[in-house]
Amino acid sequence: MSQTRPPAPAGSSQLIRQLNAQRVLSCMWGREPSTATELMHATGLTRATILTLCRELTEQGWLEVSENSRQAGQYTKGRPALRYAFREDACHVIGVDAGLHQVTAAVANLRGVEVGCATRESNPQGSDAPPQPAQERRRTILDTVDAALAQAGLAHADVACLVIAVPAPVDSSGHSPKGLNPFWSLMNPELISLGAEHGWDCAVDNDANLAALAELDLQSSSLHDSFAVILSGERLGAGIVMEGRLLHQPRGGIGELGMLDLVHGVESANGLGWWARHLAREALQKTPELAGPLGEVTAEAVTSEHVFAAAAQGDPLAREIIDQLADRLARICVVLSGLLDLDRILVSGAIAPALTDVAALAKQKLAQYLYAPWLQIEASTLGADAVRRGAIRLAVDRIQDRALNSGPGH
Repeated sequence: MSQTRPPAPAGSSQLIRQLNAQRVLSCMWGREPSTATELMHATGLTRATILTLCRELTEQGWLEVSENSRQAGQYTKGRPALRYAFREDACHVIGVDAGLHQVTAAVANLRGVEVGCATRESNPQGSDAPPQPAQERRRTILDTVDAALAQAGLAHADVACLVIAVPAPVDSSGHSPKGLNPFWSLMNPELISLGAEHGWDCAVDNDANLAALAELDLQSSSLHDSFAVILSGERLGAGIVMEGRLLHQPRGGIGELGMLDLVHGVESANGLGWWARHLAREALQKTPELAGPLGEVTAEAVTSEHVFAAAAQGDPLAREIIDQLADRLARICVVLSGLLDLDRILVSGAIAPALTDVAALAKQKLAQYLYAPWLQIEASTLGADAVRRGAIRLAVDRIQDRALNSGPGH
């Protein structure tokens, strides 16, 4: 594959050629095979330029000559036209959702289609156990990546980019702050260096940011929409999208919700899953012989899944807890939308499928606190896949951004 090229001098013919190549590759990226004529219409470039650039992009490994137009059924007479196809397997990427209790890694091609996936427990001692030591966490992530590669039947050399999502703020260089919250550095123990051994491009980002990036792939409405994705399990974090663009700051603090400790009726950044379990445990400890489906579970064993399942069966205690969760979510939405004037707020993560009723009830309660009849409050349809899919999306974006400076390899 071609090696990294030095930047072309401004105004030079080489710069113009490079920009034209970018236009062609952008038209081809992730799309169906095209003829030179189709690319001429899409880019406004001449046939000779198109043919030259397609030949160069084929030599670099980004395109390949596909079946000709006669074989594709487009022509019945005359000389068949060459068709060029984007090479979705020119290289592969890996997206990792490195949560506190579980690490999931997925290998994907350049269309973002997963070809291998693996999951490992990262904190098997339980939800109240301290996080893994740094070296053990790094090893768990690498083992999970290797298992995903094995399932895909690929080697380290087939990968060009690794993106790791962590439940911590992450700055522009891939590091998490070591100050107020020691949990952050435990979640991100210099993970930015994990790809170095194999020569991979590597990025680390906040998990809520990547969940928001995954939602952008699902956008069917205006690209000018502004929304927040609240990742809610044990703790809360938010990814913020303004007018179709994911917000970042160099320090990585956008979307951190520690200020909820100071919000009346919320008082913490604990997630909705945590609160469902906590409220149920508290009620069961007070009334051990409680009737109904939730009363069949002990205070020590109750989980958020028990609460949502019991609520679906009409259990009074569980329905009361759902109401409290909805009020808490409504107040959180007031904080976010009141500051940012958002169009939508989505609750995401593995718990999202269970939160449809909570989101709908929060929308009803919102009117008590804020005039925002346009604001939609919904549960994400991506569920537990959101963070991993966002990591893959970022990895593919990074490859595309660098496409004209290096070949698909290294």
